[in-house]
Amino acid sequence: MITRFQVGSRMSQAVVCHGMVHIAGQVANNRTGSIQEQTRDVLAKIDALLEEAGTDKSKLVAVNVFLPHITDFDAMNEVYDAWIDPANPPARACTEARLADPDLRVEMTALAAL
Repeated sequence: MITRFQVGSRMSQAVVCHGMVHIAGQVANNRTGSIQEQTRDVLAKIDALLEEAGTDKSKLVAVNVFLPHITDFDAMNEVYDAWIDPANPPARACTEARLADPDLRVEMTALAAL
């Protein structure tokens, strides 16, 4: 069975399949915020989607982080490190990538178990 959350015409924000929650790329609502503000916003959106799907960040399996400026790595990690469950850190990749809007400072995808 496949369950989709926050379904749009192009994509779903989260999809549950075979006991896993796949979270689409999340970006900040406030595109003028600092890297720290945008990171907090993105992580809050991931938390909300995990909760809607019936799980939480302690069950994260993987997180992918996309930064248009890799020089934001340390500032993003300040927020990320305070958010992540230190007893259950997921696998993670962080890459420099051009994002869809030049004002975006971070985008993240996530995969979690139910």
